[in-house]
Amino acid sequence: MERLSKVMVFSLGLLIRVAVAWSRGPNTQAQVPCFFIFGDSLVDNGNNNDILTLARANYRPYGVDFPQGPSGRFTNGRTMVDILAQLLGFRNYIPPYSVARGAEVLRGLNFASGAAGIRGETGNNLGEHYPLAEQVNHFRSTLQQMKRIFRGNTTRLADYVSKCIFYVGMGSNDYLNNYFMPTMYSTSYDYTPKTYAALLLQDYSRQLTELYDLGARKVAVVGVGQIGCIPYELARYNNRSNKNRTGVQCNETINKAIVMFNTGLVQMVKRYNNELHEAKFIYVNTYESSKDLAANAATYGFDVIDKGCCGVGRNNGQITCLPLQMPCEDRSKYLFWDAFHPTEDANVINAKKAYNSTSPSDVYPMNIQQLALA
Repeated sequence: MERLSKVMVFSLGLLIRVAVAWSRGPNTQAQVPCFFIFGDSLVDNGNNNDILTLARANYRPYGVDFPQGPSGRFTNGRTMVDILAQLLGFRNYIPPYSVARGAEVLRGLNFASGAAGIRGETGNNLGEHYPLAEQVNHFRSTLQQMKRIFRGNTTRLADYVSKCIFYVGMGSNDYLNNYFMPTMYSTSYDYTPKTYAALLLQDYSRQLTELYDLGARKVAVVGVGQIGCIPYELARYNNRSNKNRTGVQCNETINKAIVMFNTGLVQMVKRYNNELHEAKFIYVNTYESSKDLAANAATYGFDVIDKGCCGVGRNNGQITCLPLQMPCEDRSKYLFWDAFHPTEDANVINAKKAYNSTSPSDVYPMNIQQLALA
């Protein structure tokens, strides 16, 4: 019996070492054992491919610059989390929950879903999707798979998960495909922007607390970007007198609502770090990053900041990229890929800021690299 126990311990250790080895590149080692991703179409990498929804991107020209072609990523190449995975030392991209199998789950999963929001009804106008509450449930199911791999050793599993990075970026659709879509949703009639932000934060706090209770300790909470300046909103906004310093006609009503939400996120991060045992939460300020990219576009190599590289209508922002549509020739000159999503080049800049910026206006109270080492 003692010999059998030693064999089981050895087998468990071998399984874990193999899983960690999968996370290593040829000459580098992953800085954390696993990377779990929760979010919407900004980081979805295929979870929506096989469900009944308009929010999917598994057709060309999506993925035109991605080695595997159209994979379900809502951009021309890599998403922000693809780049973060590479910066963290993972050899392969983190797989989507919808297709991951076996011990593969030990290096992390991507639970993100296009059109998803914090609120359950958000994004229903586009069809099926997995809201944040369901993504958290998918993680709960994943823990059961991991528990079996760990032979029921919950202590070792908890220790393993506590070293992983959790990326959570939600809220964009709660504004785009809910609050600022009054023909489909009543929330803008029912709540002021301040009250709506408070309700979102209340729901978000409950869901993030669930993740903590499930073992998450290193959590990057990602703010909402300047939605009022994306091609979709520019195509709909006609007040020519309201221009920001880049000369782009942004919808500042939307941007001001986003700032209220993001301000609450910062306070939430501070509270978690003060109140939750061993919690290390950081805030990734994609709002300031998107402002910086637009204001200093030429410095970053962008010539076009108000139009999608592909799409239909004014600013290429009224309809997303059509199947087999020819995109712009030089994607590196465009800040936006389509009506809603950044190009790979913009994702690279945002990911590098999140990973190694030392400015509190980009990341607070530390960056993702420091979080991995914490």
